[in-house]
Amino acid sequence: METDVKLTKLASCAGCGAKVGAGTLVHMLEGFKTHTDPRLIVGYDKSDDASVYVIDDNTALVQTTDFFPPIVDDPFLYGQIAAANALSDVYAMGGEPKLALNIMCLSESMGKETVQEILRGGYDKAYEAGAIITGGHTIQGAEPIYGLAVSGFVHPKKVLTNSGARPGDKLILTKPLGIGILTTSAKADMVDREVLDRIYNQMATLNKAARDIMVKYHVHSCTDVTGFALMGHSFEMAQGSGCTIHIQSQNVPFHSEAYELAEMGFIPAGAYRNREYAEAGVKNISNVSRALQDIFYDPQTSGGLMIALDAKEAEQCLDEMRKVIPQAAIIGYVTEKMDAYIYLE
Repeated sequence: METDVKLTKLASCAGCGAKVGAGTLVHMLEGFKTHTDPRLIVGYDKSDDASVYVIDDNTALVQTTDFFPPIVDDPFLYGQIAAANALSDVYAMGGEPKLALNIMCLSESMGKETVQEILRGGYDKAYEAGAIITGGHTIQGAEPIYGLAVSGFVHPKKVLTNSGARPGDKLILTKPLGIGILTTSAKADMVDREVLDRIYNQMATLNKAARDIMVKYHVHSCTDVTGFALMGHSFEMAQGSGCTIHIQSQNVPFHSEAYELAEMGFIPAGAYRNREYAEAGVKNISNVSRALQDIFYDPQTSGGLMIALDAKEAEQCLDEMRKVIPQAAIIGYVTEKMDAYIYLE
């Protein structure tokens, strides 16, 4: 849908590139007085994708929220991408989303039809996920924002966190990288329409298919690769698991167009924040190029799942995934803790 107002021009930053750096968040939350509850098995102290609260022996509640400024000008597509991104956190925990609430900020220049199209995009993805949007909250502000607060369910013994990776696991990534670099470059008209259509479709694609397949296997840990990039989320997984993650650089899927643009310096600000956060824990043992490193630190919007699972099942899981997710790939493996949290190989 074409609109008179270019949504991306109304925002100072776009998509998950607007995310506050991980290191900053840790310091912001230090020392807060909170209640404890044995039923809360995943909270904000875990640096995880969502919180998990046990209701009974068979049911745990998964709760999350995610929202961001426009990353595309098409309002319907923006709504789809923002909703898919928010729903992804529940999938990353192994859960199924069931209820959602709209979170929205409207700028004065946005017309009624534009607002309706954003909401329609969100409802479209919620419907595809099997979730129900039951209401929400809308305010006026300087920049548009849209997203969802999502509740889902998972069996308490089947919760997946980002801190359960085990030595011997292999790592599967389900979507290629480079989204932040490409959307940043698009603002300077440096990206062909065919490439934009490809990455827009990727961002609007739910991680439902990946979740539905991975839960059939012995998955030990999972996270979605979004604002903190492959390196930031790998760093959190390695830290939380007390292991070292080995990234096999030649196996990591990425949009080839992003490499040339990275060489030209079209790097989003979020990539520099991610590098500042994670780089001290990374050992580059294969002299991975700066441009490829920038892709690995690139903040992703509605990125794929990174799954740590038993090595004996990794190939079978990947084969099943590739029938519906052709670009899924085994990108590395997990070992006992070494002298760095991440080895770039």
